[in-house]
Parts: sequence; C-alpha cells; structure tokens
Amino acid sequence: MKKINWPLWLGFVITIFAFLSYPFIFANWATTRDFPWVNIPLFIVALVLLFIGVRRAFAPGRRLASKIIAPIVATISVLVIVMFVLTAFVVSRWLPPSTNAPQVNQHAPEFTLKDTGNKPVSLTALLTEPLNNKPPRGTLLIFYRGYW
Repeated sequence: MKKINWPLWLGFVITIFAFLSYPFIFANWATTRDFPWVNIPLFIVALVLLFIGVRRAFAPGRRLASKIIAPIVATISVLVIVMFVLTAFVVSRWLPPSTNAPQVNQHAPEFTLKDTGNKPVSLTALLTEPLNNKPPRGTLLIFYRGYW
C-alpha cells in the first residue's frame, strides 16, 4: 500500500500559504504589515515539516519516486522562503526614505493644481476664498496613488 508523505506536502502547502498570505491578507493591517511576525512562524513550521518529509522519503523501503520528488518539493519551498525573506527584509530597505513628506497635522507646502474643470486652484485660494458665503476653515488633501 502506498503511503503519502504528508509532512512533505503539508510543509509545501504551508510554505505557499505563508508566502501568499502576506500580500493578500496580512499586508492589510499595520501590525502584520510592518513586520511579518505571522509569516515567520508559518515558515518555521513549514521547514520542520519539509525536513521530516525529506527524511521520511529517504527512509529504507521507500520508492524511488519518493526519493526524487521530495528534494524537488523541498528545494522549491526553500526557494520560496528565501524569496520572501529577501523581499521582506532586504529589497524593502532599498526604498528611499520620505523625509520631506508632510507629517500628520503639519501645514502642507503651497501648490497649484488643476481641478476637474481644468482650472488652476491653489492651496492659498482654497484657504482664503469663501465658499457658499461661509469662511473657509481648512482643506482636506487626499492623495491618490497613480493617475487616470
């Protein structure tokens, strides 16, 4: 009777889940986006299972196919883990710091942009000109990534 090498395959599935869960799930919250503290234990569990699975594949009496497939699956999993670690801890540090970006509650620098009617509008005009016979109290700036 053929026995499936469940630690190997479970380790592979956990590796793929840990890799994909960061951008699609954990990057949505600051506590898990800033440092992938949920993904690291998942990768550790996956590595332990992969180690057990490879040892099990080379146990006496195992089929040749198991001895060929196990190292391939383990290598792919390790490469996925290395790619995640490089992306999360090395490449992400290459981004330039935003030292000149306005901070929360800080006054924005003067600017002039075109509105939806293609008319130039300046920040000073928004803060000084009355709107609907009411004096301006402030301006809300919303930044969109990209363009359309």
